[in-house]
Amino acid sequence: MNLEILAAVNQQLEFKNTQIQKVLELTDEGNTIPFIARYRKEATGNLDELEIKSIIDTYDKQKSLFERKATVLKSIEEQGKLTSELAAQIESAQKLQEVEDLYLPYKRKKKTKASVAKALGLLPLATMLLKQEDDVLEQAEQFITQEVPTTAAALAGAIDILVESFAEEVKLKQWLRREVLTFSQITSELKAAACDEKKVFEMYYQFAEKLDKLPSHRILALNRGEKLGILKVKFEHDVEKIQRFYLARFVTKASGAEEYLTRAVDIALKKSLLPAVEREIRGELTERAETGAISVFSDNLKNLLLQSPLKGQVVLGFDPAYRTGAKLAVVDATGQLLHVEVIYPVKPASQKEIVAAAQRLVEIIEKYQVTMISIGNGTASRESEQFVAEQLKKIARPVYYVITNEAGASVYSASENARREFPDLTVEKRSAISIARRIQDPLAELVKIDPKSIGVGQYQHDVAQKQLTDSLDFTVEMVVNQVGVNLNTASVELLSHVAGLNCTIANNIVAFRKENGLIKTRSALKKVPRLGPKAFEQSAGFLRVLESRNPFDNTAIHPESYPVAEGLLAELGLDKKALGSVEAIEKLSRVNVSTMAEKLAVGASTLADIIENLQKPGRDIRDNLKRPVLKSDVLSIKDLTIGQKLEGVVRNVTDFGAFVDIGVKHDGLVHISKLAKKFVKHPRDVVAVGDVVKVWVVKIDLEKEKVGLSMVGLPDA
Repeated sequence: MNLEILAAVNQQLEFKNTQIQKVLELTDEGNTIPFIARYRKEATGNLDELEIKSIIDTYDKQKSLFERKATVLKSIEEQGKLTSELAAQIESAQKLQEVEDLYLPYKRKKKTKASVAKALGLLPLATMLLKQEDDVLEQAEQFITQEVPTTAAALAGAIDILVESFAEEVKLKQWLRREVLTFSQITSELKAAACDEKKVFEMYYQFAEKLDKLPSHRILALNRGEKLGILKVKFEHDVEKIQRFYLARFVTKASGAEEYLTRAVDIALKKSLLPAVEREIRGELTERAETGAISVFSDNLKNLLLQSPLKGQVVLGFDPAYRTGAKLAVVDATGQLLHVEVIYPVKPASQKEIVAAAQRLVEIIEKYQVTMISIGNGTASRESEQFVAEQLKKIARPVYYVITNEAGASVYSASENARREFPDLTVEKRSAISIARRIQDPLAELVKIDPKSIGVGQYQHDVAQKQLTDSLDFTVEMVVNQVGVNLNTASVELLSHVAGLNCTIANNIVAFRKENGLIKTRSALKKVPRLGPKAFEQSAGFLRVLESRNPFDNTAIHPESYPVAEGLLAELGLDKKALGSVEAIEKLSRVNVSTMAEKLAVGASTLADIIENLQKPGRDIRDNLKRPVLKSDVLSIKDLTIGQKLEGVVRNVTDFGAFVDIGVKHDGLVHISKLAKKFVKHPRDVVAVGDVVKVWVVKIDLEKEKVGLSMVGLPDA
């Protein structure tokens, strides 16, 4: 471990040096982030997954920076041009861009106008111009040769040299970058109206905003509009001010050289410096915007995956459509398929078909004792909702429905895994099964889908795809391990996200189950092919075995801590069979953690986790979260009125607000300014995907089918 890099990481992050070092040591030993966060709390000082990841990522970035510095120093040294002052500047640089700026004058370049002029012997003339001597033309005559036939040619070559020199002035370029970031604007105008038929980018047809005020979502919108050929995007600078600053640096007195120095500054700024700085700044702005968008997407995904499951429900999945009919799938309380069918409940179906569909839906609900209907929110969703609501009035017992975000269901339905599970079903029928299972266990079903297809991000196709994929994969892994996985029912997709496991081992576990029946204990995992000691260590605590005789196997207690858990129960005079009882909960709640930890020779944080798990064995952290809004009637946009108070579910959170499903065709938007009575820096500080919120209708656009909402009531409320 490089101590210099470690010191740089320590400067950037607000963690103790010992915490950073321990995280990196544990990572080098092959430990996963979820394992370190859950089972090595004493070593890291209770750092969570995100904090641990930030340490690892920062170390990797600093390592790349140090490696680049070493390459640059070596290159300059080989040229015999490395001074102690330059070396110190490079070594103290905090950003890669600073290193590249310092390296620019020494970088091996392709043939340039300046290099050609230098080869023609015009460098001394450029130096004379910088000295601002009066007899410029006389000096230039001394450089006339066969290759440089006139004084004008000589001076043009000298200017080329000066232009390159000015462009490589590190401190001046740094000033220019600060000037542009502080005072310049980015502007856009319409380039091709035909490419924007729906006027998605209308607000950017005549747009200007200072760079230091530009929010991330506008950066990404401008990038997309430019990429699509709809917008022309450019910078607007105070060029005169910038020119005055540069001229003050190089033109210090009146002389015959002033004209040529001014020309060199003008060319350097317009042809080299400003375009280079603009590229760098747009790159930095885009990187910042992408990082923000990815962070929002990951946060939305986390909250979506953590939605409370509706356990113990017999669910009818309802995948709506117009012409091809609604695909129905009934699954039992464990997600096993009971029945699939197609009905034709909405137009263009005939009245006879619609009546038959109504009768058939009621029959299916009664036959399989369906308790919940999950309606996909795609095409024909609201018409289907109306149809379902009407039929539920005919059922004597309570049956509810919920509108389910079906984004990605078709992706899963066409996947190899779906074909393997249901080889005889069409893609549409598999989709109905997925829609049904999504409310039974959102996490188990959603992990089967590429996170980018779930539809809870903003500008997801415009950001760095590898960075997005890495972030979303980490989020899925973090949530899966926080929740835990039922070893005997988990799919390959779910198991492959467990810490320490991969797709091969996950497939081996499923194959082992099929061949040997239910896995009865965590220790039996060791018999699974290719699941070695390290994989067992990393994964065991996140796998639940409900069928085990040892109740510890159905908790987040790691097998390495079983002796401690047994010792604790012995100290309290409790039997394993009593776990979860009132007596056990009371006794465990009265434990003095620090005293008992010392007695059992275990860390206090580890003991606290053990006590929590012994109080509620088999606990699912999602059970404490808000449940989906269950409905029995339908609402149309025409039913809405200004000022109407409604309850809805947050479907997506973006930089500019939150989209809330209030039961009409399209989600309503709560703008960031209407999320709270106080200033809101970012919508996710107030709401999260899956939240059930109260909203007021503040705007209705029937033509565009858009609804504006407020979470703070009406202006006079």
